[in-house]
Amino acid sequence: MRTEHYGGLTVRITGGTDRNGGGTGPLIVLLHGYGAPGTDLVGLWREVNVPSSVRFAFPEAPIALNLGFGEPGRAWWNIDMAALQRVSITRDYEALANNVPEGLVEAREQLSLHLELLKEQLQVPDAQLLLGGFSQGAMLSCELAFETPLPLAGLCVLSGTLIHRSAWQPHMAARKGLAVLQSHGRADPILPFALAERLRDDMLGAGLQVQFIPFNGGHGIGGSVLDGLQSLITRTLVKPVVGGA
Repeated sequence: MRTEHYGGLTVRITGGTDRNGGGTGPLIVLLHGYGAPGTDLVGLWREVNVPSSVRFAFPEAPIALNLGFGEPGRAWWNIDMAALQRVSITRDYEALANNVPEGLVEAREQLSLHLELLKEQLQVPDAQLLLGGFSQGAMLSCELAFETPLPLAGLCVLSGTLIHRSAWQPHMAARKGLAVLQSHGRADPILPFALAERLRDDMLGAGLQVQFIPFNGGHGIGGSVLDGLQSLITRTLVKPVVGGA
């Protein structure tokens, strides 16, 4: 694994022919969630069985958080946790679905530049980029998918939720046919399961090919989700080998 810096963001790169991002194969970019260190999702690359040509990149969010314990956390934008808890208690899902967090647009613009430079440096073909993330990282992935023309092979939404709906929903049809993996815990105490279902329904209604994996758990990545990620990678990035004569 190697660490690089593009567009003001640190990124950890692994996989590929030299296990340091070498070669010209597909690229999977995964964004960590709010409060997690930049290394949070890096271990996932060892949990899926993919050809050695597949590369992985794990960008680190730009905002440092002092949480008072463990490794310093990072954020793509600041979150009002008290307001989020109120939504969970009152079930005012409309408020959350239509929320446009302060800093979201700036995060999208910075990540867009970062991905442009990353793709250029790693020589990633347009049709060979899979973008996704966990929680806040999943929401930012959706923001890029539905608010930019970034060429994508697939989208991975792990325990994310629906925000910025007034902008996302009208643009989803432009991604018709896009393969999506979405997962969410039925007992998620932070981002309501019902709102994840609404995001799923919006994407399905727009013609995206969504594999939805609910699991009996909270705000995390359930065991069956890794199988779904493996399937998404196989369907979108790994071309089958055609037999000989």
